[in-house]
Amino acid sequence: MSGAMFRTVSRLRRGYDREEVDEFFAHARQLYEKAPGEALNAMDVRRVGFGLVRGGYITSAVDAALDRLEQAFIARARAEFVGRHGQKAWMNRLGERASTLYGRLGRPEGDRFAPPRRGHGYEPADVDALCRRLVAYFDNGVPLTAAEVRVATFRARRGKNAYDEDSVDAFLARAVDVLLGVE
Repeated sequence: MSGAMFRTVSRLRRGYDREEVDEFFAHARQLYEKAPGEALNAMDVRRVGFGLVRGGYITSAVDAALDRLEQAFIARARAEFVGRHGQKAWMNRLGERASTLYGRLGRPEGDRFAPPRRGHGYEPADVDALCRRLVAYFDNGVPLTAAEVRVATFRARRGKNAYDEDSVDAFLARAVDVLLGVE
C-alpha cells in the first residue's frame, strides 16, 4: 500500500492496527513540532499501545520507531533542562532518579520483586541477571544501553517463586528512562 508509514504483515498474520499507529504518529509529530512542553512526552511514547489486527504493520518496525521517538523527546527534554539549569543539574537529577532504583537492586536475588498476582510471571534468575548488569553499570560504569534493557526477555515461570511481570516492567521502564537521560 503506497503512503503507508510502515511495511505490513500478510493478511494471514497479525500486526499493529495501521489506523491507530498512523493516528498516533501524526499526533506525535504535530506535538513535537510545536513549542516545547506540549502534552506528549517520552513516557507517553513508552506507554502507548496498539491493537493487533490481520494485515497490520510489522510490530518490530513500529516498536523501533517508537524507541527513536522516545529518544527524541528525551533529548529535547534534556536540552531544555540543561539550557535552563545547566548540565550539572541534569546529571544530579538523573542521579536522584537512579538512586530510586537502588532499593530494589540492593535486595537479595530471588527476592527483588513480589510474586505474581495471576499465577505466572518472570523467571527470577533472568531478571536478577539483568539487575546485576544494572548494578555494574551504576557502580562501576560497565557499559549498558537502554536498548539492551528494552529488549531483555525473561523466561516464564509459574507460582509464588516467580516475579510479578508488571512490577518488573515498571522498574525496568524507570531504568530505561535513566539510561536514556545519560545516552
